Amino acid sequence: MNQPVPAFGAADSSSASSTVMRSGGRILVDALRVHGADRIFCVPGESYLDVLDALHDHPEIQVVVTKHEGAAANMAEADGKLTGRPGICFVTRGPGATHASIGVHIAAQDSSPMILFIGQIAREHRGREAFQEVDYVSMFGSIAKWVAEIDDPARIPELVARAFQCATSGRPGPVVLSLPEDILGAMCATEDSQAYRPVAASPSQADREALMQELQQASQPLVIVGGAGWNDQACADFAGFVATWNLPVAASFRRQDLFDNRREQYAGHLSLGMNPKLAQRVRDADLILAVGTRLGDISTDGYTLLKPPRSRQRLVHMHADAAELGRVYQPDLAIHAGAASGAALLKSLPAPADRPWDAWTASAHRDLLEFSAIPVLHSRHQGVDMGEVVSHLDRILPEDAILTNGAGNYTVWVHRFYRYRRPRTELAPTCGAMGYGMPAALAAKLRHPERTVVCFAGDGCFLMYPQELATALQYQVPVIVIVVNNGMYGTIRMHQEKRFPGRISATELTTPDFVGMAQSFGAHAELVEATEAFPAAFARAREAGRPALLELRVDPRQITPQLRLADPAQQ
Repeated sequence: MNQPVPAFGAADSSSASSTVMRSGGRILVDALRVHGADRIFCVPGESYLDVLDALHDHPEIQVVVTKHEGAAANMAEADGKLTGRPGICFVTRGPGATHASIGVHIAAQDSSPMILFIGQIAREHRGREAFQEVDYVSMFGSIAKWVAEIDDPARIPELVARAFQCATSGRPGPVVLSLPEDILGAMCATEDSQAYRPVAASPSQADREALMQELQQASQPLVIVGGAGWNDQACADFAGFVATWNLPVAASFRRQDLFDNRREQYAGHLSLGMNPKLAQRVRDADLILAVGTRLGDISTDGYTLLKPPRSRQRLVHMHADAAELGRVYQPDLAIHAGAASGAALLKSLPAPADRPWDAWTASAHRDLLEFSAIPVLHSRHQGVDMGEVVSHLDRILPEDAILTNGAGNYTVWVHRFYRYRRPRTELAPTCGAMGYGMPAALAAKLRHPERTVVCFAGDGCFLMYPQELATALQYQVPVIVIVVNNGMYGTIRMHQEKRFPGRISATELTTPDFVGMAQSFGAHAELVEATEAFPAAFARAREAGRPALLELRVDPRQITPQLRLADPAQQ
């Protein structure tokens, strides 16, 4: 199920020479092999049949056929998040590409390396509004790092190499390549490229000295960590710096896995449903050290905790993309550095002579522990208590378990009550895309079959890609899906109640029999209606040896851990 990855940076020994005639499709597949691709996600299309034919001769590249192009793109994006190498997705022209666009948007906002290959109409038909014709440079130009259409089969190695290089260098992101079908069928003699090598900026000695000065002058510093490009060593270097300096650390939106949440310096997440005391701590800080994060609107509570263009707090901003430095906030110190080199710089800083912020750090962690306590439920609460569910998983799951989720109010419980321990164990879209959790879970389990993978999805969220249960069964991927069923689009209902109380419109959701649906695919499935029944049900799901779904019936009025909609009798 999980094929070995070719050695990074070494071209495949069987690469064709410039004297061998190959189809464009075969040249493309050979290029993927040169760059170490071992898996692609797709929905097949006649526009790239030559690629599919070439893949027939290379079983070392696993082809995962999904049931929807949006799911294929989500899986590729998640695979890129997990590996740091571009996730690969192939779709056909027109409808296939438009369906897959969601994965490109997620990869852009989440800074995930990904390459979307799109079969395109033949060159001779361009500009006639031919069957399924789309101008992909215009369509994807504002959300991808780079978009191009290949018009010469001899240039396939060059442009594919550029795609890998672009997707992984600096701030990672998505690349889109359009492949006219006549190009893929054309015969050509061309030479393969060498394997790509990502490029990342490194900080200077002047950056190091200026950073030391900023830290030494602070009395209430706060570190905000986030962004992409982190590996185990970078996270370890960052953790070593934090321990030496004893600085409080807040994770940006859905980047909680970058720093062990059990450490005494952890202050919580700057996310939807953030701790009000943490929000106030950001306001009260005299120095913000932002490492890797863009400082987006979610983490800054709509750009209010730090106000652009010049925040009241002194700001040191370290980021992989020079264009991001000063884009929203004008920092007092801008450091152009990728996650690995930036974390190494932090780790190299000598221990401070004194730490006037020790009490400040300790109180930040106490605030987190208080916030993480499961609240007492309302006397009228019905159904499963999500706080207890997530707390149970926090206690029993191994440290390397991977949790995935899409979008919805159910995620607030996961963010608040689960403690992430290791990097690349949280797969969640910072762009807030519904439906992401199920495809991401499949990608994670394919990449790490030995690890436990749990998907959280709301009822509306899961219904975006329920058909991918068929993919899970086809490829024997034993993920565990927890469907949190409250019979509504909870996030929209919450905002609706705030602005138009009692006036329900378009937010009610009629759901199918999730258990029956999952069983029809061949999955293990159970309905859980009481909190105390969850541990045993989850244990059975883990032991099932096949994809499993647990439907949790929760109280629709308990819209967040602390916010409850008014009962009908009270309205």
